[in-house]
Amino acid sequence: MADSRDSTAPLAERLRARGLRLTAPRQRVLAAVTALEHATPEAIGARLRDEAGPDGTAPDTSTVYRNLELLERLGLVWHTHLGKGAPVYHAAEHPHLHVVCQSCGEIASAAPDLLDSAAERLAADLGFTVDVGHVALSGTCRACRERTGSEHPS
Repeated sequence: MADSRDSTAPLAERLRARGLRLTAPRQRVLAAVTALEHATPEAIGARLRDEAGPDGTAPDTSTVYRNLELLERLGLVWHTHLGKGAPVYHAAEHPHLHVVCQSCGEIASAAPDLLDSAAERLAADLGFTVDVGHVALSGTCRACRERTGSEHPS
C-alpha cells in the first residue's frame, strides 16, 4: 500500500499548474484510490467515512465523484469498466490491464505488454490505439475452472 504523501507532490504540482488548490478532500480521495487499488466511487466514499473519525468529516458522494473526475483529468487516476456496474478507479502511476473472473469476480492485474501484439495489429489494421489503462478482459480464473473441473475457459 502506498503512503498518501507519495501521491501528494504530483497532485500539488498539477493542481497549481491549473490554478487550483490542494484541498484535504482531493488528498484524501487520491490516498483512498491508491490504498484500495481497484475501487468504485462508493467504496472510496465508504473508506473515507470509515477514516473520518469522531468529527465525522468525510466528503459526500458528489464530492468524491467530482474529485475523481478532476484527478483523472490531471492524469493521476484512471477508471476502468470491469463489467456491469460502476467503474473502478486506480492510480495511474502503474499502468496495467485488468483480468476479471466472471464466476467469482476476482480482479487481477497484468502487465500491459501482454497485449503488445494485439495492440500492434489493431494499429496496423485499423489505425486504432489501445488505451491499456482502460482494458478489462473477462473470463474464468484458474481456481474457478479447477473447482468446476473445466480445463478450458467457459
